[in-house]
Amino acid sequence: MAEGATWIEAALNGPWGRERQPGIPTTIEEIVADGLAAAAEGAAVLHLHAYDPATGRQRDDWQTYARIIEGIRARSDALVYPTIPLAGSAYADKTGETSPAARFAHTEELARRSLIELAVVDPGSVNFVRFDEAGRDGAGFVYRNVPDEVRAGLGICARHGVHPGYAIYEAGFTRLGAALAQAAPGLPVPLYRFMFSDEFAWGFPPREHYLDAHLALLAEAAPGAPWMVAGLGVDVRPLIGAAVARGGHVRVGLEDAPWGTELTNREWVAEAARAVRAAGGEPATPAQVRTALAAPA
Repeated sequence: MAEGATWIEAALNGPWGRERQPGIPTTIEEIVADGLAAAAEGAAVLHLHAYDPATGRQRDDWQTYARIIEGIRARSDALVYPTIPLAGSAYADKTGETSPAARFAHTEELARRSLIELAVVDPGSVNFVRFDEAGRDGAGFVYRNVPDEVRAGLGICARHGVHPGYAIYEAGFTRLGAALAQAAPGLPVPLYRFMFSDEFAWGFPPREHYLDAHLALLAEAAPGAPWMVAGLGVDVRPLIGAAVARGGHVRVGLEDAPWGTELTNREWVAEAARAVRAAGGEPATPAQVRTALAAPA
């Protein structure tokens, strides 16, 4: 992947609902406004979850996503892309959990309409348990991504020229994601998001030596692939300097931040942009991200 400026991605809301993360935007108008504010501070990529106003839960309806994406695109050239149904969790509704095709139906419709350039295709399943809930019966869930679903998502990406984004919750997801990508003819190069956490009991905490472990495995499995530091229930700011120095990218925002954060999406992006510049980098423009994605791995 061609070298260049540091991509900043803003994950605007996540599936948490306002009872867990009070500051998240949930309506179309709120998400568009937060996305534009984040883009103005230097976010070249915007990630979001659509919500059902009646239930206050994530709902992956392509028309809602299209309205949000078009609302942002009317005033910004940031890359905007949606999530997928959070299979296994009560945080979101169960629409789209019934089959691989249903899981990615909104992704395919948005890709067919050329509204997205990136897509979520997470390559593995993982136990989601918070440390503060570990001893409570019934707490936690399995975030489920079975191989046939992953292959279906990658097939959509290959057909429409969309780059899959892999959430690497556990190190083996890098190996599996690379193997599945190699078996998908015509697939654009995936983006590997190394997921760190302090609040969830999976993966690594945000420490530099754990980032280096991820990078050593990526160099073996998918050399040259783009990557970024991200996570859930975490403050990744301590890793930004290391990511810039190693040629990586950064994701921040209210989906990823510790629950109860007082910072807004705009403030998280501004903090990330300052940290990138302090490390000797420069936040990428959307045009620079598109150029880098188009370069061969």
